[in-house]
Amino acid sequence: MTLDRAVMIFAGCVVLLGAVLSLTVHPWWIALTIFAGLNMIQAGFTGFCPAAMIFKALGVRPGTAFK
Repeated sequence: MTLDRAVMIFAGCVVLLGAVLSLTVHPWWIALTIFAGLNMIQAGFTGFCPAAMIFKALGVRPGTAFK
C-alpha cells in the first residue's frame, strides 16, 4: 500500500465514522466530517497533510501525491 492510498482510506473512514456517529449518537459528530473535508481541501491546495506525515513515520512507502 502506498502513502496516497493509506491517506485516502483513512480520510474516507473518518468521514464515514463522523456521518454514522452524527446519525446514531449526537448530531454534533457531523463536525468530524466537516473537519475531515476541510483538511482534505487544505491538503489539496498546500500539499501539507498531517495524516501523511504520520503514515510516513510509520513506514508506509511513498506514493506520488504526498512526498
